[in-house]
Amino acid sequence: MANQDEYTALDKPELVQFTFYPRQWHTKPPKNASDYVVPVGSNVSITCRFYVKDAALPTILYFHGNGEVVADQDYVAPLYNERGINLFVADYRGYGASTGSPNFSTMVEDAHPIFDAFLGVLSDGGFKSQVFVMGRSLGSMSAIELASSYPDQISGLIIESGFGSSVRLFSRLGFTQEFLGISDPGFPNLTRVRSVTMPTLVIHGESDTLIPFEEGKDLYENSGAKSKRMLVIPNGDHNTLLMEGMAEYFKAIEEFVAAA
Repeated sequence: MANQDEYTALDKPELVQFTFYPRQWHTKPPKNASDYVVPVGSNVSITCRFYVKDAALPTILYFHGNGEVVADQDYVAPLYNERGINLFVADYRGYGASTGSPNFSTMVEDAHPIFDAFLGVLSDGGFKSQVFVMGRSLGSMSAIELASSYPDQISGLIIESGFGSSVRLFSRLGFTQEFLGISDPGFPNLTRVRSVTMPTLVIHGESDTLIPFEEGKDLYENSGAKSKRMLVIPNGDHNTLLMEGMAEYFKAIEEFVAAA
């Protein structure tokens, strides 16, 4: 588990306001899905949605990108289910129907009770197959945190459009390293992914203008996994990967889960 003190450097109001775009929107779950409310702090809870195909199939715990909410996955989850994968999606504080306000340290800290609740749902429902964790964009922090913390309980890590270095990312946006106050240039994801030895799949758009392709490449190269793959979506930007390469995207995920 990460030292939460490390993440408080990113909790400066300027960075939090610049990074997080909480969107409070929630819908009734579709017929094959159920919502779960996970307490993560005093009077704070996170809403999650579980899209089930079959209890005998593997399940991905998915942390979405910024500005997204669990209800957005109502349109994407069937594509996982069609490929024999259950999908459990978690929100962040202040997103969807979740309470509280987001910042970096609580986002990473909350991943742990969410993971515990997720395993509890699987146990109660008689799910016996493997568990994977996936993070898109901002969600890569939560996914890598869990992969590095619970190697014996997770069968594989998937990172989509993720970033490696917060220093490099925020520097591109005009924040100096002195302002950030972070001495480790690989903090947090590059540093932590080096300890991840489980099978890893990295997916990134070649033309990503928000989180450059080099960030995904660095995550792949720094991963401690012996079994790892990187899928590059040609012409894919940060929010157009499915538009540019849906077949390749889901083929890679399906093959990755099946191989594990």
